[in-house]
Amino acid sequence: MADTDLIKLYSGRILELAADIPLTDALEAPQASVKKRSPQCGSTVTVGISMRDGRVSEFGQDVKACALGQASASILASQVIGRTTSEITEARAQLIEMLKNNGPVPQAPFDGFEVLIPARDFKNRHASILLALDATAEAMKTLEHSDCA
Repeated sequence: MADTDLIKLYSGRILELAADIPLTDALEAPQASVKKRSPQCGSTVTVGISMRDGRVSEFGQDVKACALGQASASILASQVIGRTTSEITEARAQLIEMLKNNGPVPQAPFDGFEVLIPARDFKNRHASILLALDATAEAMKTLEHSDCA
């Protein structure tokens, strides 16, 4: 990886997002909690969520990841309250498409993932970027199947 590639990948905006991740306090009694780990880099994200009327009502996360994983978790957390399972799974699918197939940026309100476009070329970073969405989607689906949402 050339120095210019690293500079492009770790832009100022990505570092700002990584330094200011919302909703990092653990929930006292989440309805569901899921921990995901990237085998490539060891990054982990644990999310706790509660839902009401099919929408996220409370969210907390513990993020131990590279700056890209942290930035992704930050973008998710800024938009997750009030979202449905289908909105989260769609945002995840769109982010995968953006990263792996040069697809478009995820639709609003998750269009903030645009900042991660430079990571397309760094496939070894994709798993870390997806951790927060993976954990959130799994937690939401768990709740749907248990009728707690």
